[in-house]
Amino acid sequence: MKILISEPIEQQCVEILKAEGFEVDFKPTMTADELKHSIGNYSALVVRSATKVTADVLANASTMKVIGRAGTGVDNIDINAATRKGIIVLNVPGGNTVSTAEHAISLLMALARNIPQAHQSMKEGKWERKKYVGVELCGKTLGVVGLGKVGKEVAKRCLGFEMKVIAFDPVLAPDIAAKMGIELLDLDTLLRRSDFITVHTPLTNETRNLIDVRALAMCKKGARIINCARGGIIN
Repeated sequence: MKILISEPIEQQCVEILKAEGFEVDFKPTMTADELKHSIGNYSALVVRSATKVTADVLANASTMKVIGRAGTGVDNIDINAATRKGIIVLNVPGGNTVSTAEHAISLLMALARNIPQAHQSMKEGKWERKKYVGVELCGKTLGVVGLGKVGKEVAKRCLGFEMKVIAFDPVLAPDIAAKMGIELLDLDTLLRRSDFITVHTPLTNETRNLIDVRALAMCKKGARIINCARGGIIN
């Protein structure tokens, strides 16, 4: 089997595939046109998020059997087009769970304490302590939109800050959330009650523009929104 890797990835991954007996072409700077014209030479493709595996590209994938996404989402791959070609699409949903959760927590605290603004002010030789004092997380309400792997990890850490955690997840059973000490609500109620909102859903037709003008109008004045998922979820 001949494998194409079209984006930068750890060299160890390349070595593992070669050790398993695969022929690997590592082309991390490949353009969309190059991918389109050469994909027919491969049985497998490994991508991250930059490579757009469109229906147009897949039309030339005459020998392709599998596409592996080295990350969580698969929104850069046309799943329907791949399915029509009999190509299996795989991802690694747990690969960066903790890293993403920690990143969300970092942004949460930076928002609460105005850290970027205070840092810039200090660099300009100012001492504007009162202006950037911020707020405590303790006692505030965090709304988690999407209580999957990452959402749960964020929620666990925020419960440690003594925040009240509420969540919206249409596929999660309320008793599972209750065992974590989380109240499961509909989205509109979550938006109205949250001091901080963190988004952890995949980007699908249902979640695109999930946070839009209507949703923002429901939020508390001064509510802070964090998005460590996909950009298209928030308009």
